[in-house]
Amino acid sequence: MRTSPIAVVVGFVAMVFVAGCSQMDPSMSPTAPTSASSVTSASLGSAGTATVGLQSHAAQPPFNLEAILRGDGFGLVKFRQKKEATQNIIDLDVWVRDLLPDANYNLQRAVDTTLDGICTGTNWLTLGQGLTPQSIVTDDSGSGRASLWRDLSSLAPGTTFDIHFRVIQDGTANIPLRSDCYRFVVRD
Repeated sequence: MRTSPIAVVVGFVAMVFVAGCSQMDPSMSPTAPTSASSVTSASLGSAGTATVGLQSHAAQPPFNLEAILRGDGFGLVKFRQKKEATQNIIDLDVWVRDLLPDANYNLQRAVDTTLDGICTGTNWLTLGQGLTPQSIVTDDSGSGRASLWRDLSSLAPGTTFDIHFRVIQDGTANIPLRSDCYRFVVRD
């Protein structure tokens, strides 16, 4: 039996809708901190030292997240930590649509060290292949994909922070897509 492309799109939209409508797990409450963790914020993409979020037990989620990007188009970032890895590599699979055709975009993130569920961080870091930025190139229909990654091995297991994403068009100040604020925990 062959699945039609429309059925795949309808299924994907339904999954995104259900994920977007689900309630936050009470264990992810922004008011449930346990202790502070100090790391160099250079590992988070800015200079100096900052108190990075709160340290929760490294065996508790959310280790992975799916960030929905909305604005002048639509996108999704699948943010995954490899389990049982010798390094703490984050895989970032990005998908965008309804943007300008044949254009280059970059995925950026900013972290917020105040765990209140409101992302105010402005330490935007362009993501790519490790520390090398990589563009998301759209096709003639304005859709694009990229497989990016980032090494978080310098962060202590259990480090927790709020994170948000945006997509910015190369060489411009145009920011067509943004995400909501998400909570993230570095896996042990």
